[in-house]
Amino acid sequence: MHKALKVVCVLFLLITIIGGLLVPVPRLAILHETIRNLFFHVPMWFAMIAVLMASLYFSFRFLSKNDMELDIRAEEYARVGVVFGVLGLLTGSLWAKFTWGAWWTNDVKLNGAAATMLVYFSYFLLRNSIDDEQKRARISAVYSIFAFALMTVFIFILPRLTDSLHPGNGGNPAFAKYDLDNTMRLIFYPSVIGWVLLAFWIGDLRVRLRRIQNQIEHTHS
Repeated sequence: MHKALKVVCVLFLLITIIGGLLVPVPRLAILHETIRNLFFHVPMWFAMIAVLMASLYFSFRFLSKNDMELDIRAEEYARVGVVFGVLGLLTGSLWAKFTWGAWWTNDVKLNGAAATMLVYFSYFLLRNSIDDEQKRARISAVYSIFAFALMTVFIFILPRLTDSLHPGNGGNPAFAKYDLDNTMRLIFYPSVIGWVLLAFWIGDLRVRLRRIQNQIEHTHS
């Protein structure tokens, strides 16, 4: 990732952490101070979706070009996406405890997010079960497309068709319509950009590490 984007990433995450904890927030029933989690939980999901889209893109490209470098990128971005997905589940569970009264509720979007993580965990299990490099890359690329399609259904489509406690789903108004004031927007938008850039930064580091590992393996083989 370009050095300027790294600077932006660090700056925006500092704004998120410092501003997110200190700026005044709307005093809303039930939410109270927990609304500050909006600066962390929601952007982490944006970051997850962004890098999983990148993984999908590289999976498509691998199927057309059969370049193992593309397979590495698809795998590593999916790996980072799962990390941010788990962080999103953890921060969401914490938020649920203090607003809905339980660590986990039978909410369609929450269950869909967990199902998405299981689908992507299966992606890595599939990769580890195939020894042939080319076969593993090709099957994994096809599965990646399937996994992203399921994520779209679980997170974006089903919650809008059924009842959901999440804002903006199941008939509930979105945050922006009733409680995201201008002060919060000044923190929220940089936080989304910062977390997304961090996800791609980690993904790029993972790709570089894989290249080094492959070079070492080829040297010793």
